[in-house]
Amino acid sequence: MRCELISWPETYRLCLKLSRQIRSSGYQPDIVIAIARGGYIPARLLCDFLDLSSLTSIKIKHYLSGTNKQKKASLDLPLCAEIRGLKVLLVDDVNDSGDTLELAISYLQTLQPGELKTAVMHQKMTSHCPINYYAKKIVKWRWLIYPWAVFEDVSGFLKRKEIPPVSIEEAQTYLSESFNLNLSRKRLETIISFQQAS
Repeated sequence: MRCELISWPETYRLCLKLSRQIRSSGYQPDIVIAIARGGYIPARLLCDFLDLSSLTSIKIKHYLSGTNKQKKASLDLPLCAEIRGLKVLLVDDVNDSGDTLELAISYLQTLQPGELKTAVMHQKMTSHCPINYYAKKIVKWRWLIYPWAVFEDVSGFLKRKEIPPVSIEEAQTYLSESFNLNLSRKRLETIISFQQAS
């Protein structure tokens, strides 16, 4: 399985590009709703770029650790804000299968927003859920590892190995060969030390 590490500077650049799309479309949201947890940082950056102060979230449970996911997406934490009649911008990091966004849109529509638009940094061609704004299209599927999920994803990948790696070098080789993921020794040591402490 191929993976791609997304850096902090790339995250910033993609969110800036996304905000320009939203501005140029003329859409002026009253409130931004992040899909927890992946949508938190993109949503906050969009609030900054679009000069918006109203930000809240919902949590949908779908992906667990690494690429492991539940059979079906489920609403875990509902919205704690009134959005009736408001222009809403729903934000997530990636639109992968479309299941998470589809559930979020369906749920938020029951709360009767005035208008609801969606935005993600990455739009994968595998998704069945259309999106209003995206910064980058992913044609050839790969697992995207965002800077706020590196420990979680890499730990999940390491736990998949039937016999745990006995050295950093073995872990590096496993991650490189199995996931096309190349991490520095220092970064991997830190991840493994945190994994062992939990």
